[in-house]
Amino acid sequence: MTEYDVIVVGAGPIGSTAARYAAMHGARTLMVEDHSFIGSPVGCTGLLSTKAVSECDIEPSDDFVYNSVRGAFVHPMNGECLPIDGKKTKAYVVSRKMFDRRLAVMALEEGVELSLNTRVNDIETSSEKQKISVVRNGQPETIEAKVIIAADGVRSKVAKMAGLGNVSKVLPGIQVEVPYRSDDTDFVELFAGSQVPGFFGWAVPVNENISRVGMAIDPKYGVSAHQVLENLLTQNPHVASRYGGGKLDLVMGGIPLGPLEKTYAKGVLVVGDAAGQVKPTSGGGIYTGAVCAKIAGEMAARASAEEDSSENFLLEYDRRWRGKIGKELAMGMRIHNFIGGLKDSELDELIGSMNNPAILDTITRYGDMDHPSILMKKMLHPSRSVHILKVFRAFAKAVL
Repeated sequence: MTEYDVIVVGAGPIGSTAARYAAMHGARTLMVEDHSFIGSPVGCTGLLSTKAVSECDIEPSDDFVYNSVRGAFVHPMNGECLPIDGKKTKAYVVSRKMFDRRLAVMALEEGVELSLNTRVNDIETSSEKQKISVVRNGQPETIEAKVIIAADGVRSKVAKMAGLGNVSKVLPGIQVEVPYRSDDTDFVELFAGSQVPGFFGWAVPVNENISRVGMAIDPKYGVSAHQVLENLLTQNPHVASRYGGGKLDLVMGGIPLGPLEKTYAKGVLVVGDAAGQVKPTSGGGIYTGAVCAKIAGEMAARASAEEDSSENFLLEYDRRWRGKIGKELAMGMRIHNFIGGLKDSELDELIGSMNNPAILDTITRYGDMDHPSILMKKMLHPSRSVHILKVFRAFAKAVL
């Protein structure tokens, strides 16, 4: 039997960050990964905000950054495109494989041990030691730790085994890398309305000739994500006129909406997608997950040092991460629900009303991918658009 202070399940960006912080705070840490490779398979758009990269404690590098973007072109169902220009770099288009591997190396440099091709089959928890049954390279083993950190994704097995369940609402997402003639590689393109029911579509430029085109939908509409993507590629006039045909890469995944009611149990902390720590407005989870992973790593190390893995001790993790991003996630969910309830005509009107210099300047000044509530509060003043006063009133009521 092998013993550790902390075991992190999942070696994605959030798992690597949690493991690194546990090791930095003195814990003997093991990170286990079900797959045989770090960064594969990919389940993410690969568009990371500048804050997300910074929160992971790294600088942007040509090793993993393909392109940088400063704004977005928002395409409603009908009406003119809304150009949003952040005036400076707001996000990076990255290779998730290389980004993930960079973070894993950083964890190893802090003394974290890594075990690939290691599947967790069962856990047995207590307030002192946790036993984890795994299959490593085809052989069954039992590993002991004082704390387990579950960073094993949206359908977390560890969270479920610990009695915490899984996130109740998950949006299926699909993305293809395709030949695509981008109008401006400094801007992503977003597609809203019933063409992508329940969320939105995107075209993220890797370079002037290739983009990542994808979308996520709400399963309540009963439509196929594959079919919605195919329709976006071939029936949306703007996309179809730029799409060169064929597909170079395909990734699929799920976007969890709404955090777990409880992200800790006896001997277990849950973090990242597994905990639903994802922005409901954009589906991004690296920034929010990294914020929480640092807290989880520190708390796990403290619990190990004080030999107290009880729920009462680990409760502090839940309180701390909710204190940092809980209100932002709650606001984001209200925004998501409100936008999702608009008819195409209402959404077209809302987007169209923003297409004036005063509001575009406000978006440029206050827009933040990771903190959309800052912009929303600025935008909610009805005087910014008398034309859609009723929509703003409804928006304010739903969000505030």
